[in-house]
Amino acid sequence: MAVLSDCCSKPRVVVIGGPTATGKTALSVALARRYHGEILSADSMQIYRGLDVGTAKVTPDEMQGIPHHLLDILPPDQPFSVADYVALASRTITEITGRGCLPFVVGGTGLYISSLLGGLTFTEEKADPSIRQDLQRRLQAEGPEALYEELRRIDPDYAAGVHPNNTTRVIRALELYRATGRRMSEERRNAVPVEAPYRSLCLCLTCRDRALLYRRIDQRCDRMMEQGILQEAEYVYRHRDTFRTAAQAIGYKEFFPYFEGAADLNDCLVRLKQASRNYAKRQLTWFRRQTPAVWLYLEDGDLVGQAEPYLTAFLQS
Repeated sequence: MAVLSDCCSKPRVVVIGGPTATGKTALSVALARRYHGEILSADSMQIYRGLDVGTAKVTPDEMQGIPHHLLDILPPDQPFSVADYVALASRTITEITGRGCLPFVVGGTGLYISSLLGGLTFTEEKADPSIRQDLQRRLQAEGPEALYEELRRIDPDYAAGVHPNNTTRVIRALELYRATGRRMSEERRNAVPVEAPYRSLCLCLTCRDRALLYRRIDQRCDRMMEQGILQEAEYVYRHRDTFRTAAQAIGYKEFFPYFEGAADLNDCLVRLKQASRNYAKRQLTWFRRQTPAVWLYLEDGDLVGQAEPYLTAFLQS
């Protein structure tokens, strides 16, 4: 089923979101096959080359011939912002719809998804080097938790969508507040256009039983160990001074104490599972607060069958 749009209609976009380990990849590929789609990643770590296991990046076999975009586009030492993502994803959606295909935006980075669907525009502020240096010094002396707690005090709405260890975003928000007195959440609201650029359907996957979600996360972490996540984590550890985003990412930093001789491997795996479960809770909170969505439940089975009536109605509307 080709998805065409005339000059008077907005492009249609289907989002498949939700917490980690809920089967977003498999559902997106199945739906893209049925609805003549192409897939854009909405994952802040899968953009990096060489980080495959720890980011649960889709494999060539899993793609089943469906074109995938915004994967493996940067080396791990290059920063990438939400503004970069919105600009690149918007161009990619234009290209996909120009081919008569349906864009599927798939991933768990809620900030990327809500910014893209909202058509946010970003104004770059000229950085004050002294503020940035002071925040970097605090990061080294006090750790990421102290900076994140400061962000929670001054801008709890924005902090709710940022991982505590994503120091790039935390520092950028604190820097904006110190330099201008403006909160990043306010900047985001002000960046929203009068009219959204897309007609969108957001399908979010989850489990009614939180224990089932946590078991799936634990099983994924065990599979990652079998697939070689330790080697990737060691690669990131060796380059932690330049791979700054990856060095703070769940899936890698939990193993750093093992490489430093401060913890055994099993303890690090336990930390990875706990960190991943905590991340899933934050993802659920974000999608429920930020994105109008249709929720599909794994316990009900046949996710494709659950999704199809919504997709059909969306495309016929």
